[in-house]
Amino acid sequence: MPEQQRLGFVERGTLAELAAEAGRCRRCGLREGCRGVVFGEGDPHAALVLVGEGPGAREDEVGRPFVGAAGQLLDRILAAAGFRREEVYITNVVMCRPPGNRLPEPREVAACRSWLELKLSLIRPALVVCLGALATQTLVDPQARITRLRGQVVERDGIRYFPTFHPAALLRDESKKRPVWEDFRQIRAAYDALGADV
Repeated sequence: MPEQQRLGFVERGTLAELAAEAGRCRRCGLREGCRGVVFGEGDPHAALVLVGEGPGAREDEVGRPFVGAAGQLLDRILAAAGFRREEVYITNVVMCRPPGNRLPEPREVAACRSWLELKLSLIRPALVVCLGALATQTLVDPQARITRLRGQVVERDGIRYFPTFHPAALLRDESKKRPVWEDFRQIRAAYDALGADV
């Protein structure tokens, strides 16, 4: 049975319908320990999608991705690269906050992966930025090391993936800011080459 049918989702549905379905998800134990599902936000037809790890405390509180300190830094990075937050789509590998803001466990990632894949299939982005090791391992290569893969472009099924450091890593280590800026300059150039309206 196709994954969409197992999830109860009609393939020709919308992100809003998928978000409503995801709000009822209990495929892993994370939902029991958080306020709600943080589905994602932005342009449902965005050419550029950014994928992080999972919601933190602030994200869980307000129900939006990347609104804490790392999210504020991400907003500044996007603005510096000439992107408005509302013209991209921002989501995470898992939609529910792991206890204590720990990294999601493999079984939690596996339980949520279908939701992420369905989001991407509906948005149909040309470019996906993997923010951090977990997003890179989930979408590009399970064995990937972000320190080796960042700055490289991986193309798969018509989508170009851009692994880079998670904004939270920049808050801990300022030496990562320059490489991330270089990555976003590359992302901006790839975006402009799409002929997208900016």
